[in-house]
Amino acid sequence: MPNALDDLLAEPVEAALKRQTQAFETIAGGRPLILFGAGNFGRRTLKGLRAIGITPVAFCDNNRSLWNREIDGLPVLSLPHAAAKYGRDAAFAVTIWTGEATDKMADREKQLRDVGCRFVVHWGLLYWRYPKLFPHYAANAAHLVLEQAAEVRACADLWADDFSRREYLAQIRWRLQFDFASLADPVPGPLYFRDELYRLSPEEVFVDCGAYDGDSVREFLKHSRGRFRKVFAFEPDPLNFQKLQSAIAGQSIKLAQAAVGRVNGRVAFVAAGTAASSVGEGDGQVDCVSLDSYLANEHPTFIKMDVEGYELEALAGARQIIARDAPALAVCVYHAQDHIWKVPLQILYYNPSYKFYLRPHLRDAWDTVCYAIPSPASAAAIHH
Repeated sequence: MPNALDDLLAEPVEAALKRQTQAFETIAGGRPLILFGAGNFGRRTLKGLRAIGITPVAFCDNNRSLWNREIDGLPVLSLPHAAAKYGRDAAFAVTIWTGEATDKMADREKQLRDVGCRFVVHWGLLYWRYPKLFPHYAANAAHLVLEQAAEVRACADLWADDFSRREYLAQIRWRLQFDFASLADPVPGPLYFRDELYRLSPEEVFVDCGAYDGDSVREFLKHSRGRFRKVFAFEPDPLNFQKLQSAIAGQSIKLAQAAVGRVNGRVAFVAAGTAASSVGEGDGQVDCVSLDSYLANEHPTFIKMDVEGYELEALAGARQIIARDAPALAVCVYHAQDHIWKVPLQILYYNPSYKFYLRPHLRDAWDTVCYAIPSPASAAAIHH
């Protein structure tokens, strides 16, 4: 892997900048633009393009209930209609990016070509061409990876198994080249509670950061068979918190309507009432606590973090716990381009006893989780 990674990182920043500018233009430059995919990501792309003075001709979509309608003022065509009318002259950009998809990017591009679309690109090349569309979760400009090449290399040495090493390389390749085909299929089995990495004990003190509607708590209760010492669940969004309360009613679980971050206080917040509610931006404000202060008298054994891009701040607020108690950690690393290397490096800085594993739980770089597992010897020394 080092040679393959070195090959990827050998590209000069200036060359990456040039490549980002030219990749879309080489295929689609100057042509009318059709967006294939009128869902949330397609609408986001349309909004971003309009903000920089670019208006596509239309959406096309496989969902027949959308045909002959307008979404955000843009007509939605069936794929056969769009191909017949624009297939020879327009550029078709795939604007579908969701982990729940059962098909792959190559399948979507092939579908366009099979009906006669001559100029086909995926959204990554479009976003490179118009970088103001970035960032969006793990997607950002390729040259930013090259500017952090030292950290990318340092993290490559941390992964404890071959699968993690292969997936890390594929994830870096995807960030540099939008090579969707290199990404592994989602691993089977549960999210967060991976017996091959960490087995729950009846003495578990589980901390759920970003508890949403209680989905992870419910999975923990199922996986632990209801045997545990304590559970703490943090969720800042008021609507989600109500769902969380309903989901675990009657259970002896400590709930906190708060975000988790570096320090105690109030932070900006977007309350969407969904899994995408996020800290750090927006007009709203919510309470925020550090785990080190809130759990000062506790000894967590397992911490899960899915906090929509606030993971580095949340980890910083748990620095003492990580150093003192070495809990198992399951931290999402798909919310920002650099989290896949910054998260494990930050954890290692707080406590060098961990082994690191990388697992994708959905397609196309979604729900990628870094598992930091303390060595058995260090865990035994701390917890016993």
